[in-house]
Amino acid sequence: MSANLLQPEKIEIVDFKIIKGQINSPFDFEEEKVQGHNFNVNFELGFNIPDKLIKADFSVNVETKSEKQDGEEAIGAFSFVYVFHVDNIEELTKLEEDNTVTISPALGNALAAITYSTSRGILMTRFQGTALSNFILPVINPNKLIE
Repeated sequence: MSANLLQPEKIEIVDFKIIKGQINSPFDFEEEKVQGHNFNVNFELGFNIPDKLIKADFSVNVETKSEKQDGEEAIGAFSFVYVFHVDNIEELTKLEEDNTVTISPALGNALAAITYSTSRGILMTRFQGTALSNFILPVINPNKLIE
């Protein structure tokens, strides 16, 4: 497994689904009191080596942080599934004796970056016109997702 074997043109998104999309915004929520957001993300990969497929599960939970808010905060919860076809998957992964898969760091980084940045764009459009409209997933090092 070598980073030199990663060829972006051999990676294709073959399926995508939003499996959960929920925004809870109380009726009397005061957006002008929002001082920031708390959020967490989760990223997991699953492999089907014979069919050259990798499934990425990505979820995001966001909550507003408001100044002196007596009521509830606004909350967003989204889960996405991406299925990637990787033409040269056998060169970028290794099936271990215990049936776990070791993935090339370059491939893991590429899949994490594609998943995260695509989800960022989707969330930006979904949050428009809501109490979460000022939240944008920050730019991160994609390696943090796969650690």
